[in-house]
Amino acid sequence: MTTLSYRTADVDGFNIFYREAGTKGAPKLLLLHGFPTSSHMFRDLIPLLADRFHIVAPDLPGFGRSDLPGRGHSFERIAEAIDRFTEVVGFDRYAVYVFDYGAPTGFRLAVKHPERITAIISQNGNAYEEGLSEGWNPIRAYWQDASPANREALRAFLKPEASAWQYTHGVSDPSAVSPDGYSLDNFYMARPGVEEVQLDLFGDYRSNVALYPAFQRYFREHKPRFLAVWGRNDPFFLPPGAEAFKRDIPDAVVRFFDTGHFALETHAAEIATAIRDFFAP
Repeated sequence: MTTLSYRTADVDGFNIFYREAGTKGAPKLLLLHGFPTSSHMFRDLIPLLADRFHIVAPDLPGFGRSDLPGRGHSFERIAEAIDRFTEVVGFDRYAVYVFDYGAPTGFRLAVKHPERITAIISQNGNAYEEGLSEGWNPIRAYWQDASPANREALRAFLKPEASAWQYTHGVSDPSAVSPDGYSLDNFYMARPGVEEVQLDLFGDYRSNVALYPAFQRYFREHKPRFLAVWGRNDPFFLPPGAEAFKRDIPDAVVRFFDTGHFALETHAAEIATAIRDFFAP
């Protein structure tokens, strides 16, 4: 049985909730979730890896049980908070698992501290223009014109049915997807003030796309050990985005699974096996 601890770190006065498992002294693995979820998305993966790694999975600022920041929230601020969080919890050198919003967060950390990153696992975590689907078009429209009408149109992404759709789209058998994940996401997303913060992040996502050349330069220059585990039917991040990592990291390992955006909901065991194989001596 794996013992998980549920803790809160004080990061310069900002509270970040996190899950922790494994043995201190084992290789460190930082798990970074995406939108609209929290560290709860790793509930099935953590027990499958805790015998091999010292695992820490924080809720990003504005998500889950972590504190809610004020307006003007940005990915740069998220990365700064998680950077300090890793220092507070003693993660000096670590592998990082990135998903969705966790990708631009983790890639920012890698660019800033390449010496700290031992490996990267990207699960539908994009860093290439060809990985962006047409599903981004309403958000792109907001980047180009931050009008009240374009901002209002994005509230559709925050509705409970949109969360459920993200979990089930591209899954061959939707009954295999537990409703607990998106139901908990919707609970946390209903906190007062969360909607405006999330809309701010939709607008700021363009800063991540602007950093794609910097992320790619890091990949080319440092060539970190890299594993992509990708839900092939993701409506937001396309398979060419996974294949593109090999352009900058020729030794990158790319694995596709017949599932959607939230690949861990249906393929946690297979992804855990891929990770264990990747790190095998």
